[in-house]
Amino acid sequence: MTLPAPPCRAEPPGPASTAAVITGLGGCLPPTKITNGQLVREGLDTSDEWIRTRTGIRTRHRAGPGVSTADLAVAAGRAALHSASRTQTGIVLVATTTPDRLCPATGPEVATRLGLTGTPAFDISAVCSGFLYAANVASALLTSGAFDSALVIGAETYSTIIDPRDRNTAVIFGDGAGAVCLERGSAADPGAFLRFDLGSDGARSDLIAIADGGSRSPHRGEPPPADRFFRMRGPEVYKQAVLRMTSSARTVLALAEWPLPAVEAFIGHQANQRILDAVAQRLRVPPERCHGNLRHVGNTAAASIPLAMADAAARHVVEPGARTLLTAFGGGLTWASAAMTWPAAATTYLLPERRPPQGDHHE
Repeated sequence: MTLPAPPCRAEPPGPASTAAVITGLGGCLPPTKITNGQLVREGLDTSDEWIRTRTGIRTRHRAGPGVSTADLAVAAGRAALHSASRTQTGIVLVATTTPDRLCPATGPEVATRLGLTGTPAFDISAVCSGFLYAANVASALLTSGAFDSALVIGAETYSTIIDPRDRNTAVIFGDGAGAVCLERGSAADPGAFLRFDLGSDGARSDLIAIADGGSRSPHRGEPPPADRFFRMRGPEVYKQAVLRMTSSARTVLALAEWPLPAVEAFIGHQANQRILDAVAQRLRVPPERCHGNLRHVGNTAAASIPLAMADAAARHVVEPGARTLLTAFGGGLTWASAAMTWPAAATTYLLPERRPPQGDHHE
């Protein structure tokens, strides 16, 4: 079988090219921190050593009763707006696997609670690749002239979809939200997104999935317990994650015309330390240029990359303007990478805000 030719690629942006530029960084981590030891005490058949050696994770955050994805998204979005010294934005995109409801989307409520009633807002569902998918959409909207600014949020409450008895998932995932403010600027500005690469493979959609609850298997009576929770086939996911993230990263570097040694900062989706190490080794990125917070927050899916960026910016470990590679892999299957320069924005963190009682309206 002959595969179709790849689409034509535009030339890399020059210094005067228009680009979407990060001008604000924000994060929200629920205050409840869960250690590996606590998971064991809660009845999970594992040990602190097993979790650390196989995932690199020591703690993760849990939203707790009454705190939803929108609550985390609002806090992270407000933090990013504060970081950018903005009160308004042109459009709001929320990347999430754990929306507050199947219908409607979480984005419009988040926008309204941020005082952005009337602002267009919608959700993007690409699992752990969701933030980079959303950033690419926002970047295209800004560079096309449709909007001059955007707020992109990755927010998750995986604790609501994880089986607490499943060692393959309960030890890995945490809750949190990260956000960036984007403004139309120049490709020469620190924080400019220069190139993206996205991909998907629906033939392997069963590797990472929740079987119950969609139109294929709507709720009709009590579903089998295994179907209610997020499941993934670990060994196959590992192979696909390393393969797709490495390949996508190489593609986006070629589009940006950056040789591998030119990468000054690398942030991969904070899935598992072994995956991150394997991808970095294949890309020949030295450890001192790899940044992340997996050890302390676990895998926060669509929130993973913006939270890792916020953490690195707060610690001042990357110089503004440094050539930065981002890459992610998630269910779908989906994958994405971005070549950008490190932003000059400072990080703001806020605690989650619970949704106001129904009937309250914020203008």
